[in-house]
Amino acid sequence: MDSEEEPEGEPVDESSVKKMILTFEKRSYKNQELRIKFPDNPEKFMEAELDLNDIIQEMHVVATMPDLYHLLVELNAVHSLLGLLSHENTDILHHGPPQPPTRDRPGELTDIDTLQESEEGAEVLIDALVRPGQVVALLVQNMERLDEQVKEEADGVYNTLAIVENMAEFRPGLCTEAAQQGLMQWLLKRVKAKLPFEANKLYCSEILAIVLQNNDSTRELLGEMDGIDVLLQQLSVFKRHNPSTAEEQEMMENLFDSLCSCLMLSANRDRFLKGEGLQLMNLMLREKKMSRTSALKVLDHGMTGPEGTDNCHKFVDILGLRTIFPLFMKTPKKMKKAGLSEKEHEEHVSSIISSMLRNLKAQQRSRLLSKFTENDCEKVDRLMELHFTYLEAVQQADKRIEGEKHEMVRRGEILDDGLEDEFYLRRLDAGLFVLQLICYIMVEISNSGIAQLHQRVHQILNLRGGSLKVVRHIMREYAESIGDGKATEFKEAEKKRIMDLLENF
Repeated sequence: MDSEEEPEGEPVDESSVKKMILTFEKRSYKNQELRIKFPDNPEKFMEAELDLNDIIQEMHVVATMPDLYHLLVELNAVHSLLGLLSHENTDILHHGPPQPPTRDRPGELTDIDTLQESEEGAEVLIDALVRPGQVVALLVQNMERLDEQVKEEADGVYNTLAIVENMAEFRPGLCTEAAQQGLMQWLLKRVKAKLPFEANKLYCSEILAIVLQNNDSTRELLGEMDGIDVLLQQLSVFKRHNPSTAEEQEMMENLFDSLCSCLMLSANRDRFLKGEGLQLMNLMLREKKMSRTSALKVLDHGMTGPEGTDNCHKFVDILGLRTIFPLFMKTPKKMKKAGLSEKEHEEHVSSIISSMLRNLKAQQRSRLLSKFTENDCEKVDRLMELHFTYLEAVQQADKRIEGEKHEMVRRGEILDDGLEDEFYLRRLDAGLFVLQLICYIMVEISNSGIAQLHQRVHQILNLRGGSLKVVRHIMREYAESIGDGKATEFKEAEKKRIMDLLENF
């Protein structure tokens, strides 16, 4: 509230908020009535419109008091506030003093930090917002009619996206409904709009990544709307050019995250293949720009598991082996600069190679295996070097964990499942997953029928005091954890396949 008009700072309590809401309802109704009565005579309703705008400014204060949100619901003000989204005068939405993080009334009301101050008040408000069933459809319609060339209206779009983000963060289940109510279509349209890069495009990419997170329904919807092509088109800009600002880089990463998320769904792998996504990622790896880091991650997502079989074959056909093996032989310094750790880089590359060993057949498989025999088996030497590096790191982590467990038992503390999970995550952080992938590659190439590869793996293991028993133990643990979230039939078949490979290792 304006301190010049209220020198004493009138205290805000339940009574004053009720009064404010009732004034808002009256002014909103009066404005609506005059607009209907005199649609072509703005002078007749201009004063009522200014009065309405004033009371909306006053209501900023309610946004900071989540304990009183229930009054907005009980006095039906939520319905009226939502009604304002379709008000003819867009200034009603966008005028007012800037108040971070957003300027729109509902944006402030749904600010996540405020919502978390009073879970009860927040629940009541969110329920009232979604009860009509089409709140996001209303928000999308509102954004459709705003002209982003006008700064205030561009702010309106930004603030509307903030409402969606806050609601999604407080209640993630809303993402599916939101996407179906037109949000997905609007986001894809806005992301591909030929407009200069600015804050709203960045925010759209962020919301898109949020909506797709852990949600197969929204991933499927994006795929059906040709969203994979939209993402590939937008990312193709970064094939030969680096983002020009940190904000543009953030947008690029959001789009890559969205693509990785979508590739968790089998049907989207096919769309990615047909949309020549593999060719684009392969080019990005060769161009050595900033996008290379994320392109590697996308390839890993696209080629993993049995659903990645077609992509694995195509990758060999487009000469992807020439791109991936130099990255296997040496972790580029630029990768580290781009924010990808050595371990992450080696994990993605090892995962791609192990996916190809798992999925490739016939001629393509032969081409992959012959890579390991090139230049006196230098790729096998590198593989074994990685094996011993990660084995040491994991053994050190295991030693520390065992020490902690021993100490806890001595103190009489109970090792519950939660703690065991925490220890397992620490082992993964130390490099256990990369070690499992490397051991899988060792076992696969040893079973390839190429005597030279089998001999080289075993020769280096013996020379460096390695142990077949240790490799088998790592692979058994890997077989137990494989295919989490997959069908039992797949898990059992994959487990048997790995055990059969171990028999002949």
